[in-house]
Amino acid sequence: MSTFNLKINGKTHSVDVEDDTPLLWVLRDHLGLVGTKYSCGIAQCGACTVHMNGEAVFSCSLPVSSVASDEITTIEGLSEKGDHPVQKAWDEVDVAQCGYCQAGQIMNAAAFLDKNPSPSMEEIENAMNRNICRCGTYHKIREAVAMAAKSK
Repeated sequence: MSTFNLKINGKTHSVDVEDDTPLLWVLRDHLGLVGTKYSCGIAQCGACTVHMNGEAVFSCSLPVSSVASDEITTIEGLSEKGDHPVQKAWDEVDVAQCGYCQAGQIMNAAAFLDKNPSPSMEEIENAMNRNICRCGTYHKIREAVAMAAKSK
């Protein structure tokens, strides 16, 4: 076991875990940040998306030893009151059905819009293509991302 001092949602957390422990399990099991979901475990679905230094990454396949001094943001840290433009658009469009993928979808969309604040629908579709929605609400996801882009 090793001790890691992680910067998560603006705070430093110390955890004692194996070097190869996926960041997802550190977040959920050791820090109680359960908004980030486990689904596939092989970095294919996007349910576990968090930000690392502003980039959307899959936490299920990211060993905690590779995080070091990076700044991690989870869905809990995206906005204090759930009022990030993407979160507000998600509510207004009523995207969620089962809701399981939503944290990962929102985190991916937020990172994308930080880099491309005025995307085309094709760019939105391409960017959001890395996250799977079991319910198939892709049209609503695209609509919400476009709405969030207009509100920024």
